[in-house]
Amino acid sequence: MSASSGSLPPTSGGTLDEGSAVLLAALENAPDAVFCLAADAGEPFWANAAARELDRSRNGLPEISGRPVADLVDTAVRSGQVETVHGALGPSGPMTTATARPMEVAGRAGALVVVEALATDDVHRAQQALLPPTLPMLPDVGLSGSYHQATDVAAAGGDWYDAVPLGKGRVALVVGDAVGHGVPAVGAMSRLRGAMRSSLLRDPEPAAVVAALDAFAAQMEDVEGTSVFYGVLDAASGLLVYSAAGHPAPLVVQPDGSTAFLEVTPRPPLGSLPGAPAPVHEHVLPHGATLVLFSNGAFADTDVAPVEALGRLGEVACAVLDGREAPDAETDAGLAGAIAEGVRRPHGWLDDVAVLVAHRRASTPEALRMDLVATPAALPGVRRRLNGWLSALGMGEQDRVGVMVAVGEACANAAEHAYRGAEPGPMSVSAQVDVDGVLTVTVRDEGTWRPPDRDPGDRGRGLLIMRQLVDGVTLEEDSGTTVTLSFRLRRTPDEELEQPRLPDNTEVVVDREGERPVVRVTGAVDAVAAEQLRIRMLEASHGGATRMEVDLAGVTLFSSAAVRVVLAMARIARDESWRLVVRAPAGGVTRHVLEISGLDGLVELR
Repeated sequence: MSASSGSLPPTSGGTLDEGSAVLLAALENAPDAVFCLAADAGEPFWANAAARELDRSRNGLPEISGRPVADLVDTAVRSGQVETVHGALGPSGPMTTATARPMEVAGRAGALVVVEALATDDVHRAQQALLPPTLPMLPDVGLSGSYHQATDVAAAGGDWYDAVPLGKGRVALVVGDAVGHGVPAVGAMSRLRGAMRSSLLRDPEPAAVVAALDAFAAQMEDVEGTSVFYGVLDAASGLLVYSAAGHPAPLVVQPDGSTAFLEVTPRPPLGSLPGAPAPVHEHVLPHGATLVLFSNGAFADTDVAPVEALGRLGEVACAVLDGREAPDAETDAGLAGAIAEGVRRPHGWLDDVAVLVAHRRASTPEALRMDLVATPAALPGVRRRLNGWLSALGMGEQDRVGVMVAVGEACANAAEHAYRGAEPGPMSVSAQVDVDGVLTVTVRDEGTWRPPDRDPGDRGRGLLIMRQLVDGVTLEEDSGTTVTLSFRLRRTPDEELEQPRLPDNTEVVVDREGERPVVRVTGAVDAVAAEQLRIRMLEASHGGATRMEVDLAGVTLFSSAAVRVVLAMARIARDESWRLVVRAPAGGVTRHVLEISGLDGLVELR
């Protein structure tokens, strides 16, 4: 048996040269099943240990989603190309990828077949990784999303949801169901979700987005046939403008517990009939009402008709909403998961279930205002009141603590420094959330701001701490000092993650020996090292208040994450009226990356 790329001998007969023996031993012990089959042959010419075990457990050559491996070989031989198929191994086995590579087998046309069985949770991990990591938190609408994998992994993959803030209190809501199962369906879902986000950046109106997705799906064979519901909800008015392509209508649960499905004009799935119109509808969601978007898996059941299954979905949604102890931001967060669990049948989920819930709140949180005397004794009271107010917003513990620490630093600066040498004066703390879910906390005093010393040691690092914990920090002097902190509310997991490590031979240090601090970087600056670079640059500049430089002469890899960090520091420097100096040798890769990223207009390259 031979091929242009090498030779594979049988397991018996003949003498092997040293190279062939090593190759055969490697294939024999490979974790994936490897078969050598001649075209139109019912038995493999050679099989490694994993393939022989698979052959015994399946009573013959395996099938991938009902397609015999022998058929895959015949197709590869006829086309002369590598053939790949994804699907379930046997009737209900794990998801599998089988690849047939044409080659000569025992003097006949045949193929080398590699069958790679995925772990049962691989599809689930891939799907979870591609779903939105956070959902926006809006004061007028509580959003909740949940994805549950089909009980039979062979049926898993392809369902998705998303919620994208559009500004001025508007949010795009979408649920879709890609054709097929397994990794290919997850890949199709990923591409379609990316196309959706790209489309709504140009024009977020439903007719435009559905038309763009339709055109995209028509050009992508694995995306064609995907169903989708897309709508834009105005959180303040409750107006929902929406369209759908081959997707079931969302459910509306009214404040009195009555339910109804939205009006949807039937339309072919994406790409099935390119250019088909996408009728747009409108519906006003009243205060206290809940919108439930779902994929087909939420009502999939072999025992009852679809109408009955949809009715059960409505009953489950009503029961979940009525079962809340108090309609607040914290209980809103678990609505989607509770509904998905409620439609699970005794035998599990027949298909993936994606649920996205939008609950229009009956009331929105009032702004917080505290008028105090700027003394250290006032700080515990600020923390207690702010913690209660942030908790009512539904913030997770990690984000809540971060904001509280940043506000505490601003208050501590006012208490310790604003009225130094004089009687303590007034300090005010105010907090509010705008329609887009951006939290703004303002700390104001009527004292005098004092810039930090060049190297204040353990003191004067308030700006540094604040800028590491919130999204934005501004400092204004006008008859006192006003510190404004901004943070976009999002729902993030509170579990602690394993701390990533810096790449080998990578170092990020602060050198304070010269005229001004210099952050020196050597080695590969990947996403992990970029985060260290951000921390060290903020440390060296005392949160952006003083000048510093960054030396990248020893960098071997400068990632896009690193570019983003340098750009962010350059913006802070500009806002603080100084210019960031970046040392990167001319003609080097790092210098080239900085120049094509447009940073030479924001930083001083040397």
